[in-house]
Amino acid sequence: MNLDMREPTIDTLGVLETAGLLRELTAGLIAADDFDEALARLVRIARDAVPDVTWCGFTALRAGEPAGVAASDPGLAELDDLRHGPESPAMSAIGRREMTVAPDLAVEERWPGWTARARGLGVRGVISAPVDVDEQAIGVINLYTDSAGTFTTRHQLTAMLLAEHAGLLLAAVRDRVKQAERAGELDESLLGEGVVGQAVGVIMTQRGCPAPEALDVLRNAASSLDIPLREVAERLVATVSRPREG
Repeated sequence: MNLDMREPTIDTLGVLETAGLLRELTAGLIAADDFDEALARLVRIARDAVPDVTWCGFTALRAGEPAGVAASDPGLAELDDLRHGPESPAMSAIGRREMTVAPDLAVEERWPGWTARARGLGVRGVISAPVDVDEQAIGVINLYTDSAGTFTTRHQLTAMLLAEHAGLLLAAVRDRVKQAERAGELDESLLGEGVVGQAVGVIMTQRGCPAPEALDVLRNAASSLDIPLREVAERLVATVSRPREG
């Protein structure tokens, strides 16, 4: 009877812990300015929020090539770095497109070189879960523990949910960065283009503001008047170029 009463409580606590983790992860990653910062926040949050996880790392690949690592603790960064060799739990997870679990490295035989380094750094168990970001970037999140036999089925489920949620958030960060880069390229193009560049120069002179701010003024005017940006620019240039009467 008592056992039956306790089990729902344990399950509820597990759900609440996972919900809290995903909420914290969302808040942390959506505020990141770029992909690398998002990865750094991801590994710190996972380390601190997932029970029994001592360290966390992330291995990233872009276009199939190693593209850097993130580690919650710099001393363990080499374990996530593919330059130290392709044989690792991370590469197994990426290659097979499924979670890789090694609960006790003392008896692990799949990656002898990697395992020796990991044990030398105090790692006793690892879970590696693949993370799909977008068509160009993939990765794997690595959860480490300093106690053998610590990771359970619940940790594996948490790792799976963490990887899926992180993939969505990292994709959003990469998309936001790409849009900002495209906007910057567009701004450069507009500033160097004929009448729009002239109109921006007029606004800069009138308001004493930098070019990007002047371009925003022009865009806001176009939006308010519901007419094309180029037409607003032409009207402004025509107005200031018109000879004054008298």
